[in-house]
Amino acid sequence: MVLGLFLALIAGSLVGLQNVFNTKVNRHTGTWTTTTLVLGLGFAASFMIGMFADREGMTGFLPHMQTWFWFSGLIGVGVVTCMVQGMRLLGPTFAVAITMTSQLGLALLFDTRGWLGLQQVPFTLHQLIGVLVFVAGIFVFKLGGARERLKETVRRPGME
Repeated sequence: MVLGLFLALIAGSLVGLQNVFNTKVNRHTGTWTTTTLVLGLGFAASFMIGMFADREGMTGFLPHMQTWFWFSGLIGVGVVTCMVQGMRLLGPTFAVAITMTSQLGLALLFDTRGWLGLQQVPFTLHQLIGVLVFVAGIFVFKLGGARERLKETVRRPGME
């Protein structure tokens, strides 16, 4: 369990870092070029590492996998595109917070319904409270920032 927690923390950190990089690339190129670069370089790196580290797994998976699982890369196009635009429009912290809330809510729904072959987990009040606390934290974060910006606007010279 400790290893799983550690890896999840690393994954979250890497996603946050990748989102910042993607936003910087997007400022110089555009959404579709950014998406192509991110996923293209990701494919190339994954393919090379996979061929080196797991050659048998890289070539023997096709007969054993349901065809619709192959399309998860298309979902990645939506993820990168939406995150780049969301960060441009909302800023990094707010966009990532909204994304994490969406991930948490959808993961809870998939777990409790047992969709896509996941083991069904009973829905509990604790889970609901956890999601609501998470969402409340985003509202506190966003409203707190708005209040600070309003104070700064009032304090500017010439506005008295």
